[in-house]
Amino acid sequence: MKANIHPEMKEVDAVCACGVKTVTLSTQERIHVDICSSCHPFFTGKQKLLDAEGRVEKFKKKYAQHTK
Repeated sequence: MKANIHPEMKEVDAVCACGVKTVTLSTQERIHVDICSSCHPFFTGKQKLLDAEGRVEKFKKKYAQHTK
């Protein structure tokens, strides 16, 4: 490995828009994120499941008159 070519890693706080702070290593001075595991709908259990089959049926029903 070559010496003195790698950036310096330092401990920084990664701050989410919801206010959660996480300590991590980075080459950046500060990290701001929009969403984290504490506020993401997938991890909080508030995720909306899409009904793809219902959408297909709705599309077929809507455009059934144009196919005849």
